[in-house]
Amino acid sequence: MITLSIILQAVAEFAPMAKMGAGIGAGLATIGAGIGIGNIGRGALEAIARQPESIGDIRSNMIIAAALVEGVAFFAIVVCLLILFI
Repeated sequence: MITLSIILQAVAEFAPMAKMGAGIGAGLATIGAGIGIGNIGRGALEAIARQPESIGDIRSNMIIAAALVEGVAFFAIVVCLLILFI
């Protein structure tokens, strides 16, 4: 029981650092998603420039890949917010 109280005191001392880390983590997740979606768009535009006849397939694949990247970013932001408020 004494060990548990020591651990709880140590955790309470680091609460402000956890909040700062959650904010930094949310920012990094957003930046990473922006870079990823930018790379997806660049690759799609280059592929469409090479083969204009396959624009429909490239566009649909680009939208699916961008949605998956956005989903991962939202998941990371939710985890950071959970750390922030719990």
